[in-house]
Amino acid sequence: MITLNEILGHASDPGVARKLHKLSHSGGVEYVTLSREDALRHRLRVTTDLGTECAIALPRTMQLADGAVLLLEADRAVVVRLLEREWLTLAPRDAAAALELGYFAGNSHWTVRFDGPLLGIALQGPEQSYIDRLAASFSEGRVTRVQHG
Repeated sequence: MITLNEILGHASDPGVARKLHKLSHSGGVEYVTLSREDALRHRLRVTTDLGTECAIALPRTMQLADGAVLLLEADRAVVVRLLEREWLTLAPRDAAAALELGYFAGNSHWTVRFDGPLLGIALQGPEQSYIDRLAASFSEGRVTRVQHG
């Protein structure tokens, strides 16, 4: 059993995303799938999708979220996945903006879904980090955020 006692970053952080992508090619990324209720806990025992038993013991100042990276080593990582995903939904202004947004999302290795003309990005970290990375598209009016309920 391994003990995980801190959040090292989020899968959406560019540097972390690069490391996770590289590890995924060798099968080195393990996932812990949690309900939203379990994500609120600071101490719990879980098993990754590859069978590794883990004891999570986080300080009260840290909160588990989708994409939280609990272990990041040269040959292995442990990442949190929530059962219910949160999505950032975007509306491109036109076809050119849609292509640019799709290209950017693909290069960032973001999980996406399509809903007609809208693009949903699965949040694996703080929503603001996605908004910050798309700041130019927002400020130039190529993309707008759509509130989905």
